Amino acid sequence: DVQLVESGGALVQPGGSLRLSCVASGMSVSDYAMSWVRRAPGKEREWVATIYHRDSSTYYADSVKGRFTISQDTAKNTVFLQMKNLKPEDTAMYYCAAGAMVADRAAPYEYNSWGQGTQVEVSA
Repeated sequence: DVQLVESGGALVQPGGSLRLSCVASGMSVSDYAMSWVRRAPGKEREWVATIYHRDSSTYYADSVKGRFTISQDTAKNTVFLQMKNLKPEDTAMYYCAAGAMVADRAAPYEYNSWGQGTQVEVSA
């Protein structure tokens, strides 16, 4: 069975940094498009970032561009989300998702597998 396990979420002050990890098992991150998606309390799910396996190209939501970086370590079968200059509006549950053929990065139906999430809270 495919499993995605996120970690790294925490309470951090505005302007701080965090690195989220998503460890995959039962699949290889080098065979899938991997994304981070978040959901803030009372809000709709929001796509954050994607890294494509075919060429390691990366894409970001406008709200995080320049502050977040998605990357992967194929040897560790892990995807990361480095977050800098965090803002209170980044507070959310962050989910890792894997999709075999992702055309619409923001569409949940494009993803075959999801993790359970890791909580990020940005507050003074």
